[in-house]
Amino acid sequence: MNPDFLLNLPPRIITHSYTRRDTMLYALGVGAGRDTTGEDDLPFVFENGLRALPTMAAVLAYPGFWQMEPRYEIDWRRVLHAEQSCEFHAPLPVEGTVRGELSIDAIVDKGAEKGALLRARRLIYNEADQRLLATVRQISFLRGDGGKGGGGEALVPLPPVPDRTPDTKIIYAVRPEQALVYRLSGDYNPLHASPAAAHDAGFARPLLHGLCTYGFAGRAILAAACGNDPARLKVLEGRFTAPVHPGENIEVRLWQESPQDIAFQVIVPEREKIAIDNGRARVALGEQTAGSTARLCS
Repeated sequence: MNPDFLLNLPPRIITHSYTRRDTMLYALGVGAGRDTTGEDDLPFVFENGLRALPTMAAVLAYPGFWQMEPRYEIDWRRVLHAEQSCEFHAPLPVEGTVRGELSIDAIVDKGAEKGALLRARRLIYNEADQRLLATVRQISFLRGDGGKGGGGEALVPLPPVPDRTPDTKIIYAVRPEQALVYRLSGDYNPLHASPAAAHDAGFARPLLHGLCTYGFAGRAILAAACGNDPARLKVLEGRFTAPVHPGENIEVRLWQESPQDIAFQVIVPEREKIAIDNGRARVALGEQTAGSTARLCS
């Protein structure tokens, strides 16, 4: 791996056209619509009054597993998805064409035996009006590429969640086929579908995509702090610390930090594992809470 080469690459352009069906499929992939007795999820899975979940930005203009391409000279077999951040500048259209501009803006060398951190940034624009819709940042842990040097922007560590009882907990059941549905939104890594591929990677069975777990967390914050209004979620970021298995339950723990700031964790209660840690969300206040703390509700 050559850090100078990577940091000085021109932006990689990805154009992506999608339909209302794709928008509904993404929402189903992150668990929306499971409770058919209520209408909270209905706007995300039903064509009448359809809305796009903000976290769908993570799969729009998605470049795939680009670290695997030979020209980057990255030891791709030892790459882990470490952190994910999305800044939402405008509500996503429910259909249309977007343009992604992918660049590498930071590489942190932790040493020859400790690997390196690489942050890729993807700007997503609406092709119809050239409006910036989202800034998506992903930090990868390159376990086999330490000792090569680094550069670019500084990486600021995510702060820990509060050391107190959460203000709200939301529990979701992850369906056994959840990863098979989620992968139809673009991430076809066989680790999430094939028992043989999972076994070869050292896992007993296929795993849920980290970005699928991230989408569940986004739904919890939308429901608890945004009245399910996608326009009110502005930032969602967190660190992946353990995998989730399809068929398990996950618990999203939320802490109110300020009128607009929420800390969160995603827990797998059955195994007492933290799947997403150091989670942070920023929300816009609704009319009913302007000038006061946006109350979390379960």
